[in-house]
Amino acid sequence: MASEKSSLKSTVRVSITNFLDSGSIVAGASGLTLWTQHFGLSSFQVGLLGALSANAFGAALGALIGGPLSDKFGRKLIYTYDMLVYMLGTILVMFAVSFPMLLTGFLITGLAVGAGVPASWTYISETSQNDNRAKNIGVSQFAWSLGPAVIFILGTILAPMGLLGNRILFGLLTVIAFVAWLLQRGLGESKAWQDRKAFEKSSGQKSHPYRTLFSNKTSLKWLFFLIGVYMFWNLVAGAMGFFMPYVYETAGGLSNQEANMLQAVLWILTAVATYFGFAKYGDRANHRIFFFVGAAMAAASWIILTYAGMAQSWSLWAFVALWGISAGIGAQAWYALWATELFPTQFRAGSQGVMFFVVRASAGVWSIIFPAILSSLGFTVAGTFMIGLLLVSLVIGTIWTPKTRGKSLEEITREQYGDKFLTDDEKSKADRDTAAKNKAAGNSVAQQIMNPDK
Repeated sequence: MASEKSSLKSTVRVSITNFLDSGSIVAGASGLTLWTQHFGLSSFQVGLLGALSANAFGAALGALIGGPLSDKFGRKLIYTYDMLVYMLGTILVMFAVSFPMLLTGFLITGLAVGAGVPASWTYISETSQNDNRAKNIGVSQFAWSLGPAVIFILGTILAPMGLLGNRILFGLLTVIAFVAWLLQRGLGESKAWQDRKAFEKSSGQKSHPYRTLFSNKTSLKWLFFLIGVYMFWNLVAGAMGFFMPYVYETAGGLSNQEANMLQAVLWILTAVATYFGFAKYGDRANHRIFFFVGAAMAAASWIILTYAGMAQSWSLWAFVALWGISAGIGAQAWYALWATELFPTQFRAGSQGVMFFVVRASAGVWSIIFPAILSSLGFTVAGTFMIGLLLVSLVIGTIWTPKTRGKSLEEITREQYGDKFLTDDEKSKADRDTAAKNKAAGNSVAQQIMNPDK
C-alpha cells in the first residue's frame, strides 16, 4: 500500500485522464451547433456524433477493450499508450475538413477515453489507504468536473472566433494529453495487480475473469446494482454533457455564448461540490444518506427546468445550481468508488469495462433518440423522460447502498466472496485490518466505561 502522499501524487497524474474524458465531451458539445452549420448536418448526423463520441459508443467500446487488458497485462499498459490514441483523435477533429473525418476523430477519442477510465479508477483505488479511498476517487472526479468548467470557459472566450475557436479547444486538449502521457509513463504498477499475478504464477490458479464474473451470484448482483445506479443517471448526464448547449440554444433561445456560460457555471459548481463535498466527506459520512441527497437534488433540478421552463432566469439558475452541486456528490462519484470496491483484483478493471460499456452504449442509443424526441415531441416530454430516469437511479442506489466505508479492499472482497478470490498475502492483510478495527472498537468501549462522562 502506498503512502498517503505518494498515492495522492499518482492520483493526480491518473486523474488527468478524467479531465480529458469530460473535456473532449464538452469540447464537442460547445461547438456542436457550429459543426452542424459548417457541414450542414442532419439531426441524425448530429445524433451520430454524440453516439460515437467519448460520451457514448466510442467510450463503451474502449472500456470493453481496455478493462480486460488492464487486468491481464497491468494498469500501466494503458497509461503507456492510451494518450497517444487520444491525441490522434483530437488532432483529426482539430483539422476536420469533412463529416467522416470529424466523426472518425470523435470515435477514436472516445475509444481512448473508454480504455483509460476503468484503469484509472482501479489504479487509484488500489493505491489508496482504507480511509482515503473516497478522497482520492473524489480528486479524480474533481478533475472530471474541472474539465468541462475549463473547456466551457474557454469556449465562451473563443466563441466570437466561431468554428476556429472550437478547433483551438481540441488543439489544447491535444497538448494536455501529451503532458498527461509524459507524466503517466512514469507511474509504477499497482502492487495489488503485481501480487495477484505473482500468486497466479506460483500457484498455477488461473481462471477466465469474465467466466468467473458472470458465473458468480455476488458479482452479478453488484453488476446489476452498479449498472442501475450509473446507467439511468448517465442517460441524463450524457445527454446533458453533449446536447445541453444545443438544448439551451434551440429550446431556450439562448446564444452560443450564453449557453456556454451557463454550462461553465454549472461545471464550476460541480467541481466545488466534488472537492469540498464528496472528496472531503466520502470516507466519513453515511453513504446511503449522502447518495440520496445528491440523487434527490438531481431529480429536483430537472423537475424545475422541465415544468418552469427556460423563459424565466430563476428556473435556469436554479437548475444550474441544483444539478451542478448534485453532479459533484452524485451517482458517478459513487459508481467510481463502489465499482472498484465490490469486485476482486483479478477482474476489478474488467468488470468496470463491462459496466462502462453498457452504460455508455445505452447513452449512445439515447444520443440518437433524444434529439428526435426534443424536435418532435418538445422539451417538456424530453424533460419528463429525464426525471423518470433520475428517479430510477435514486431508488436503486438508496435501497441497496453497499456497506464499504472504512474497509480495506481485501476486507470487502472477503465479506462479499469469502477467501476464494484472495491470495495468501491478501488474506493476511484482511486479518490484520479486521483485528485492528476490533482492537480500536474495544479500546473505544473501554474508554467509555472508564470515562462515562466523556
